[in-house]
Amino acid sequence: MASLLIHRATCIATFDHADPARGRELQDASLFVRDNLIEWIGPSAELPAALRDAADETIDARGHLVVPGLVNTHHHMYQSLTRAIPGEQNAELFGWLRGLYPIWRGLTPEMVQVSTQVAMAELLMSGCTTTSDHLYLYPNGVRLEDSIEAAQAIGMRFVATRGSMSVGQSQGGLPPDSVVEREDAILKDSQRIIETWHDASHGAMLQIALAPCSPFSVSTGLMKDSAALARSFKGQGVRLHTHLAENDHDIAYSLEKFNRTPAQYAQDLGWLGDDVWHAHCVKLDDDGISLFAASRTGVAHCPCSNMRLASGIAPVRRMLDAGVPVGLGVDGSASNDGAHMVAEARQALLLARVGRAMQPPELREGKTFLGCDLGPAEMTARDALFIATRGGAQVLGRSDVGHLAPGLCADFALFDLRTLGFAGGAVHDPVASLLLCASAQAAYTVVNGRVVVRQGQLTTVGLGPLLEKHNRLALQLAMGS
Repeated sequence: MASLLIHRATCIATFDHADPARGRELQDASLFVRDNLIEWIGPSAELPAALRDAADETIDARGHLVVPGLVNTHHHMYQSLTRAIPGEQNAELFGWLRGLYPIWRGLTPEMVQVSTQVAMAELLMSGCTTTSDHLYLYPNGVRLEDSIEAAQAIGMRFVATRGSMSVGQSQGGLPPDSVVEREDAILKDSQRIIETWHDASHGAMLQIALAPCSPFSVSTGLMKDSAALARSFKGQGVRLHTHLAENDHDIAYSLEKFNRTPAQYAQDLGWLGDDVWHAHCVKLDDDGISLFAASRTGVAHCPCSNMRLASGIAPVRRMLDAGVPVGLGVDGSASNDGAHMVAEARQALLLARVGRAMQPPELREGKTFLGCDLGPAEMTARDALFIATRGGAQVLGRSDVGHLAPGLCADFALFDLRTLGFAGGAVHDPVASLLLCASAQAAYTVVNGRVVVRQGQLTTVGLGPLLEKHNRLALQLAMGS
């Protein structure tokens, strides 16, 4: 494999410590990559001459901030086909889903392939290098391979989840019967997908997780059987994922149907543990937070989607303080209308701060963080970037990505601090300015040692033709409903 030198960066923020405030931030620093892994990182003045001379490619990083590749822990990439669709712009979760299910049942393999690449292009160009995707609809011959092959072509590190829905409206579920599958077929295909595609090795570009969609679209039996199947691959790191406690209707459904809170229901099913992560958890109460913390169950925090659907503000600071692993997710493009990871991290930063101001006084009084009274320090820029990088890696069970250190995967992004959005900010604090000043596009994004975004342009697929095809298919899908 080729070697790559990132030379003389203005700042490299490593996030190489479990405390986001204590990770090394190196000034005038360099980073050397060989065989897909980081081999050396440190001050440029200390770069061994042998490494400098050995580089097959050198990127002059003067004027740039280098950060670990951002990690997206929750997405529905096919939904990029139905962004901003009329009639669903002002709905809450259940109404929004009921309006879109009839459209999504028209999905084809080509639509999944193209929408996956469009979603990944947006992620890559915002500095994201690892993503999960929750594909739970399989009409018209769609297979998980459609998204897997798209990811391989565009060059993104991928946790592909085999989602599923099995309880339609006739059985008391939310989705129409036309978009659900038989449970025996779901489990058979889940096993096939794991055996065919899952890679448990260090630096794996592709891993598989099992992801029954939600308590209101799958049975208790499928939840338990999926967990048993994933855990039968002992030591292989096959993880479990679903939606949980997303909004008030979600809570009401769980209480009425199961006489349990969502967290209690997850506990009953065996869906707590360090091999599980749940999306949203907006309405997770203190008892639920305690259950998650004790079991090291992860959370995919999706601030933009939670705001777009008026679901609420997730108690992220309380989760973090309790020891719950928290990562960031852009969620489906149609419940966010974007997949920009820097913008998502900025939103997490801002929403946590305004969320604290909306808490009752008894939850605010007397609390401190890093020696300060909680207020704007409810979420700092470095906290949000930590969640978007190392936190996301932890949620996905990856110890080989999420921060920058020798031996880790060569996944990172460079942002040009000399551009307009950083003016007057980067000169004071280049790391914080990434979120406080701008929703910047990456100048370079490197995945597994490969430059997939160079000078702001995607290098692996032709973006113009891809977008033209995507827009044509988006109209076709909407008209077909």
